[in-house]
Amino acid sequence: MPRELDEDDVRVRAGRGSRPRTRDRPDHADAVAATVVAVDRGRYTCHLVGVAPPGPPGPAGEPAPEAGGALVAAVRGGSVRRTSVVVGDEVALVGDVSGRPGSLARIVGRAERRSVLRRTADDTDPVERPIVANADRLVIVCALADPPPRSGLIDRCLVAAYDGGLEPLLCLTKADLADDTPLRALYAPLGLPMVTTRPDAGLSGLTALMAAHVCVMFGHSGVGKSTLVNRLVPDAAQTIGAVNAVTGRGRHTSSAAIALPMPGGGWVVDTPGVRSFGLGAVSTDRLLRAFPDLAPATAACPGGCTHLAGLADCALDQAVADGQADPARLASLRRLLAARFGADPS
Repeated sequence: MPRELDEDDVRVRAGRGSRPRTRDRPDHADAVAATVVAVDRGRYTCHLVGVAPPGPPGPAGEPAPEAGGALVAAVRGGSVRRTSVVVGDEVALVGDVSGRPGSLARIVGRAERRSVLRRTADDTDPVERPIVANADRLVIVCALADPPPRSGLIDRCLVAAYDGGLEPLLCLTKADLADDTPLRALYAPLGLPMVTTRPDAGLSGLTALMAAHVCVMFGHSGVGKSTLVNRLVPDAAQTIGAVNAVTGRGRHTSSAAIALPMPGGGWVVDTPGVRSFGLGAVSTDRLLRAFPDLAPATAACPGGCTHLAGLADCALDQAVADGQADPARLASLRRLLAARFGADPS
């Protein structure tokens, strides 16, 4: 006869009667490791760790036979039903991990993130929304013309990169239309890697910086980001087709991030073009980390200094007057601070 459960074995769920539920939870010892490569309305496409990335899809959009179950459709389950899961997350899967059409696994665990790229809806929204996890580098794509460069968006992306633990890389496109010298000079004090591309030249400089890394491509709409992705991953369209075949959803791929394997190793995460990048949950100290050429001077500022323009005691103005700081960089920082605090940047 089974023993009677005591207080240490059960708990009562408030509002759902008095049906006891044991504290025991499955240990999921049979779980397999995977990485999330796409998310679509509650469905997660996961790439099994240690399995070669899939090739182009077969007839009628079916996954390539050589994929061998590399891609698995899954939903959140168990203790992670309310846990945020995004592209790049390392997860544990149980259930049907065959990757066959119609199969569905469950995500029962998510590893701690090493890095996370996140944004808010606007500068007044304190809720951060993760976009990509565990990426190594953020490739900030900026056109030199058509559309004209937006240094404010570049600065915001730099803040997000430093804050999230990613190494930033500035990629300047459409060099056949404009000179890259002014932008390179503007960001030279930061010491970040920069590469310039043009449609009639190869991408060896960019691929060398991205090889063997997980890199997120991020930029304003129209800067040529999708063109770069298609050149870096020649079969990108076919790979995206394989992902859609696994989920069975077929959502337009420009509306969400998706990770694509690069020839020779590494992954590139394509993201939708953006019009803005909110930093509502970033503090002043975290903003300053993106401006290492200015941050040391703030040590002489009085306590609670916001570093905005017009403050008589802000040491940043004195640093500019002494020739120790670039006035253009200070203006860029103050634009971000003004947007963050809702103040007048002038």
